[in-house]
Amino acid sequence: MPNPLAGLMSSPALAPLRERVFRGLWLAWLAANLTMWMHDVSAAWLMTQLTDSAGMVALVSSASTLPVFLLGIASGAMADIVDRRMFFAATQLWVSVVALLLALLALADGLTPQLLLVLTFVNGIALALRWPVFSAIVPDVVPRPQLPEALALGAISANLSRVIGPVVAGALLAASGPAAVFTLNAVLAVVGFWLIWRWKAEPQASALPGERFVGAMRVGVQHVWQSPRMRIVLLRVFLFFFQASALLALLPLLARRIEGGGAGMYTLMMAALGLGGISAALQFPRLRERYGRDQFVRYGTMALALTATLVAALPTPWIALPAMLLAGVAWISTANTLMMSAQFALPNWVRARGMSIVQMALMGGTASGAALWGQVAGASSVPAAIVASALSGVLLLFATRRASVTWGADEDFSPQPVRTLEGKVFDVRPDEGPVMVTVEYQVDDADADEFARVMRATRRARLRQGVLSWGLFRDATRPGRYLEYFVDENWVEHLRRHERFTAADQGLRARRFALHRGSEPPSVQRFVAAALEASDPPAAPDAAPPSPPSPR
Repeated sequence: MPNPLAGLMSSPALAPLRERVFRGLWLAWLAANLTMWMHDVSAAWLMTQLTDSAGMVALVSSASTLPVFLLGIASGAMADIVDRRMFFAATQLWVSVVALLLALLALADGLTPQLLLVLTFVNGIALALRWPVFSAIVPDVVPRPQLPEALALGAISANLSRVIGPVVAGALLAASGPAAVFTLNAVLAVVGFWLIWRWKAEPQASALPGERFVGAMRVGVQHVWQSPRMRIVLLRVFLFFFQASALLALLPLLARRIEGGGAGMYTLMMAALGLGGISAALQFPRLRERYGRDQFVRYGTMALALTATLVAALPTPWIALPAMLLAGVAWISTANTLMMSAQFALPNWVRARGMSIVQMALMGGTASGAALWGQVAGASSVPAAIVASALSGVLLLFATRRASVTWGADEDFSPQPVRTLEGKVFDVRPDEGPVMVTVEYQVDDADADEFARVMRATRRARLRQGVLSWGLFRDATRPGRYLEYFVDENWVEHLRRHERFTAADQGLRARRFALHRGSEPPSVQRFVAAALEASDPPAAPDAAPPSPPSPR
């Protein structure tokens, strides 16, 4: 008799789980997501016991998500400049300590509404820190062809925890109280810490000192801004979650409108949403053979609009629950495609910073959408707000139809061997700078237009690597002679840019050099800013010497 479990594990969608390293990290991520949902449920319930203020209860959600806005880019920069394994493990240790403190305070009746909010905020810091680092680690431990399935499994983890976490938290709250939930959170976080600690990451060899924190944030923002595909992905992420936020934010009120609805119906609708996402993720390998990323985004957005409208317009269990199942399919299909597009648009050295900015776009779209559709629901009705969000999603999709998440072909960001500097380099301190590099080209008039196109791509590539400025000049006295210049912050950043050289950069360099005419390659010169000694200004030629001070 065939083993159903063996057949399931042989599915291409679960292929990454057959790798021990990814399996351990996935279980650690599942534990992290479970602790998040269980904390949110228990903290919100505990707040209702500590105070009658609806505002304080609502602030629990704000305290949990606010760190994502405050620390988004900073967390990505930290994950890129420190050891990612240690960083991820530290976030789990952080969660376990906070959960244990909450459990002890709950047992001792020492929690106040204000203290609960503070500790929820502190717990939310770990959430803000760990999401970018997990997103950056996944491409390091799975082969590139399995990356879509690995990201889908990450989404399955989120959906499983969304279903299991509140159910377990609710059962423990009813049986033992909030302290039991916080204690279980501490145990799960320690398990996650152990799973991450077991993973032995390959060290990234570099003879250069680590990036400075503020500079790493600047380079991360600059890289994303200079990447056309990343800008499109951020736009798509913001718009999709701006639309989708209405359904999730207003779901408790929708559940109350359904015949016999209430807390039980709300739980069933949330479970249907999660199960729809899980079932879709298992079908991704087959579906991606037929549909491209833009089709996933387009059809997913329209399907979510349709299913949300059905839930709002036909409030019966026989319509609402199947519609929520399909909404989960549309939700994870679109979200997973957008996350995959972002991963493919980022090289490894800046991946965590890029994904942290994606996270900020996601949270920004969700927060602004929930606020807007909540106001619409208050001014009109809940169904009207849901239908308005669905229509806005379709209209915004049509208005931005030319914005493709597959902008051009996927670039090859595999690292290339570090190139040695040409010519003798005198003693230059790492912090000396700025450093200006000039490259001289000789180009035929017939190739001028193609050279301009290549140099536009070169400008984006140089700025993505972190240069402070870039320019291209044409010689007014010698036809076809061009001078490219770009400026690095200092000498160590100049050397670091050579470490970031990828196969895509190598291809772009070959295109530039192919347009150069001459017996020698383009001439490259490097200049380090000279420090001018401060000195007293010379005296005027006819100036009289100063008089001596009069005695006192």
